[in-house]
Amino acid sequence: MLRIRYNAPVTLTFALFSALILTLDTLFNLGIIITFFTVPGKGGFDSSSIVSYLRLFTHVAGHSSWNHLLGNFTFILLLGPILEEKYGSTNILVMILLTALVTGILNVLFFQTYLLGASGVVFMMILLISFTNIRSGEIPLTFILVVILFLAREIIGSVREDNNISEFAHIIGGVCGSLFGFLRTKKQSG
Repeated sequence: MLRIRYNAPVTLTFALFSALILTLDTLFNLGIIITFFTVPGKGGFDSSSIVSYLRLFTHVAGHSSWNHLLGNFTFILLLGPILEEKYGSTNILVMILLTALVTGILNVLFFQTYLLGASGVVFMMILLISFTNIRSGEIPLTFILVVILFLAREIIGSVREDNNISEFAHIIGGVCGSLFGFLRTKKQSG
């Protein structure tokens, strides 16, 4: 008899929590996404508020719409379980939190717009996944191709004026994923 297994606890909990937040905010018009799951832009950070510090992490769980959430979690649910199996749930959780923190801090310091969603985490996972079969002393061609395609897409996307997408979060997420991949590979071969 087949049974359902909660195979990737960090990935699944992240997805379910984000869906719950959007569901509650949509059904009851609570405003919790703006209040607790959005990082303000430059000049909007209140250093005396604990919530402001929490939002540097929680913004990855907030999404503006179901399309936004589904766009991010289609990738996260595809890549997350593979990464959790390779690196462990604790390490993936730390990588997600560090990516959220770095993108949140950089948004507060350098950008006027607010930051919302898990796209930085998506791009962290996209770049990190290309390291799953890496060997010592090698750089996978898949990694190089992903970086080229990834950078081209983000540069082209950034020149569109009607764009509400934070390319910087995508790029920073990709940089984080690359660093995590290189550091894990170095640690394993060292």
